[in-house]
Amino acid sequence: MHHLRIILLGAPGAGKGTQAMLICEKLNLPKISTGDMLRAEISAGTPLGHKVKQLMANGQLVSDELIIDLLRTRVAKPDCAEGFLLDGFPRNVLQAEALIKANIAIDHVVYIDVPDEDIIKRLSGRYTHLASGRTYHFLFNPPKSADKDDITGESLVQREDDTEVAVRTRLKIYHQETKPVIEWYKNVLKANQFHEIEGVGTVESIQDKILEMLKYKKI
Repeated sequence: MHHLRIILLGAPGAGKGTQAMLICEKLNLPKISTGDMLRAEISAGTPLGHKVKQLMANGQLVSDELIIDLLRTRVAKPDCAEGFLLDGFPRNVLQAEALIKANIAIDHVVYIDVPDEDIIKRLSGRYTHLASGRTYHFLFNPPKSADKDDITGESLVQREDDTEVAVRTRLKIYHQETKPVIEWYKNVLKANQFHEIEGVGTVESIQDKILEMLKYKKI
């Protein structure tokens, strides 16, 4: 039986979210994001949800154990029988090791590599219309008239975490924490399980590259 249990790794702004969505649609896999799972527990009001809500309210981080428990339950559901795509996890080597200890098998790790300067250009050019959540980019998707939302004509703002300083800080944290995971997987997995992809080019061309690697490199 050929499973497709995939981990997608890459810097913030590397296009992970977009690719995750497209790949899951194409291969009919559930997309598992730890953030979504935690939010679902909170809105369902489960005991775990209450616990998570309290931790967040106190500004504490949700422990790896708790996230791994959630993941273990999630991947045991019938919709994961053919595989799944893990988006944004593991963020560090400890979490990657915890997946193995929890017997959560992974078939492929796809790393989308984008140079920092490209990410800074992509992210620090984003402006948002707060009321609707519509986003623009002064290079790639500018509004029809400068600094105004196309539909309402209201002002656009640059969100705090989209400023260049904030983007550089996020990248620094990413390099410290997540880069080692990429090296770790490179060493632990077989060559046909670890795929490094240049995340530069159109969304479609990157998607094609990923699909090709997953489709033709069966384990």
